[in-house]
Amino acid sequence: MYDLIDRPVAALRDDARFLLWAMRGWAFTVERGTCPPLALCRGFASIDAQAALPDFHIAMVLLNRHGRDRIALAPLRCRRIVDHEAVLLALWRDLSLARFDKARATLALLVEDTAITPVYRALTAASAKLALAGCELSQLDLHENRGSM
Repeated sequence: MYDLIDRPVAALRDDARFLLWAMRGWAFTVERGTCPPLALCRGFASIDAQAALPDFHIAMVLLNRHGRDRIALAPLRCRRIVDHEAVLLALWRDLSLARFDKARATLALLVEDTAITPVYRALTAASAKLALAGCELSQLDLHENRGSM
């Protein structure tokens, strides 16, 4: 996680940039009062990951609704990765690397106890469907860190 905080978005690999865009886009549409899945469907379709969108949406709703604190995501055009985004990207990475205990421990810090399992299930389902679409979530690091994780 710490390797991502305040780093340039441009340094992320494509799959990490997509996830960051999806999380920021979800938050942006919620703030505007529009439907996140409708707003994000074109982007998910562009990487053939439409099947992951419902689970992604559920995970984001649960994170938003049951968060211990408000999860703060940067605006879409922000060129830097903010703290909560780094935590969420690391969470996606941990799930894809089968670091399930670490992912649950992170979720315990982020959401109310009653929401840990539902968020975990939604993230795991979305992660699996993104992987089927070719999104390499275990490599959610910076280009220059290739091979160091």
